[in-house]
Amino acid sequence: MSKRSVGAEDLGHIPAEVLQSTQPVLLRGLVGHWPLVQAAQRSDTALCDYLRGFGAGTRLNLWRGGPEIGGRFFYNDDFTGFNFHSEVRTFGALLDELLAGTSDALYLGSTEVDSAFPGLRLHNDLSALAGQHPHVSLWLGNRMQVATHFDLPDNVACVVAGRRRFTLFPPDQVANLYVGPLDLTPAGQPVSLVDVARPDHQRFPRYARALAQAQSFELLPGDALFIPSQWWHGVESLEPINALVNFWWRQSPAFMDTPLNTLMMALLSLRDLPPAQRDAWRVLFDHYVFDADEQTAGHIPPAARGVLAPMNDDSARQLRAALRNRLNR
Repeated sequence: MSKRSVGAEDLGHIPAEVLQSTQPVLLRGLVGHWPLVQAAQRSDTALCDYLRGFGAGTRLNLWRGGPEIGGRFFYNDDFTGFNFHSEVRTFGALLDELLAGTSDALYLGSTEVDSAFPGLRLHNDLSALAGQHPHVSLWLGNRMQVATHFDLPDNVACVVAGRRRFTLFPPDQVANLYVGPLDLTPAGQPVSLVDVARPDHQRFPRYARALAQAQSFELLPGDALFIPSQWWHGVESLEPINALVNFWWRQSPAFMDTPLNTLMMALLSLRDLPPAQRDAWRVLFDHYVFDADEQTAGHIPPAARGVLAPMNDDSARQLRAALRNRLNR
């Protein structure tokens, strides 16, 4: 599959069409002017010294795996848990251990910048996304691999230290990715069971079809990648110290819940129905959800449309309360 790349002639500028893209877009050098990136390009020590200025004593939750996991944070052998554990350490202690070159796999994932590292965004931000009010996170660790997963928000992932390899798959490849449990996940999102760095094609033969549709990008410090909502992506961190800052936002109202909740409810109430009944419900979902337009409820007086009317904060709150009451029966 062809890949799209955009040069960042204007530092920090993201063309408007990129933010509306339904395909990944590589943004070379987008954040190369950040002091955080420039410190990392001098040395790992300079990077860590710069980061210490934003809360060396802050206590943070991180993941640790032994040398035997090879940097791949994943399930344990019998899928009763995971091959890593969580622990709380100070940010400064984490930086010291990374600089010392520990043999353990260390991963500080999705840590909110504004609350954990006050002031870091002052000179390391994307003004192009100010109108999106993004959630901004820091990711830090050594050589490691995050299993292929998808995120609900759109994402601009900015590599600030080390190299990262992203392997991305379109949403329609889910059947070829061999997704693991939905209710036992490493970090909340379902993940592919295929090792993106060393795929076992005998165990996962359909994965070859997914790879035929995949896009792979290797990012250097200062580069960024736009990842559209629900694109599956596996991430490999390739250097002894790697850091990334990402910006998440949704192109939908804040009152909307994650559709994963809907999927879970569908498993509870639809999946095991007799085939004819499932087919009937598929028609209803197409009519009221996937193919809904102005004619769906056009025959009902506007004041009587209820949940078929356009949703807003108040109606979403009322619907959520009604659903809670039904589920608690």
